[in-house]
Amino acid sequence: MNGETGTIEATALTELPSGRDFLKPHRIILLAVAVIAVFCMAWFMRWDWIPEYAGRLAQGVGVTLLMLFSTCVLGFLFAVPLGLAQVTGPWPLKLLAKTFCTIIRGTPLLLQLWLLYYGLGSLFPQFPAIRESFLWPYLREAWPYGAAALTISFAAYEGEVMRGAFAGVPAGELEAARAYGMSRWKVFRRIWLPRAVHRALPTLNGETVLQLKSTPLVATITVIDVYAVISKIRQTTYLTYEPLLLLALIYLCLTAILVVAFRTLENKIPTRGA
Repeated sequence: MNGETGTIEATALTELPSGRDFLKPHRIILLAVAVIAVFCMAWFMRWDWIPEYAGRLAQGVGVTLLMLFSTCVLGFLFAVPLGLAQVTGPWPLKLLAKTFCTIIRGTPLLLQLWLLYYGLGSLFPQFPAIRESFLWPYLREAWPYGAAALTISFAAYEGEVMRGAFAGVPAGELEAARAYGMSRWKVFRRIWLPRAVHRALPTLNGETVLQLKSTPLVATITVIDVYAVISKIRQTTYLTYEPLLLLALIYLCLTAILVVAFRTLENKIPTRGA
């Protein structure tokens, strides 16, 4: 067994790309183009406004990250029962979950956001019981509607992903767990859900990146995220390209962090038998 493990590790090490493999002609050209582009942007464009707006940009990035992680966590918590209902639920629950996912995935997120903010948001003030409740200070703000729209959208898309992940877990593993005397809840908690999440991780990575790219939509209902801050900077400084290039760089960095985090998580989870 140790000999086989050593052979596998040696083979993996020999398959790792060396330094010469990275210095391919096309990579050298792309690197040179990137260096030239960065030099031109730094030399010919105006960046003296960044220190003045650094605080606002940091706050905007914080709002974006808060929107991203809160809606992804809440959306995933809703996605698990949505996927499970479509696999094992009785036909009324299965039909209800399928209808929800189909409607949400079939309509634009911007439309859902505006329906919540301009629809429900305009109805709530008409009810004195709501205006006098402890929820009114929150319901009069824009961010709850943005968070709700992003959560619902993520839940619908990830619900379909979890449906496929639950259905893809081999039935033999579940039957073996029941044969050991595990209850249904223990089989779900220790076998079915972890295996389904493991299978869904690569897709979850892509959905999280798409969720990050969807967060700028909340700026349309006056939530001050990083996109809204950049828009304000453009209006104040009368600059077009510099703020947009900085915004693109911010989203590229956030996307890279997400991809690396998910890759690290995938590598730490054992894949034998997956």
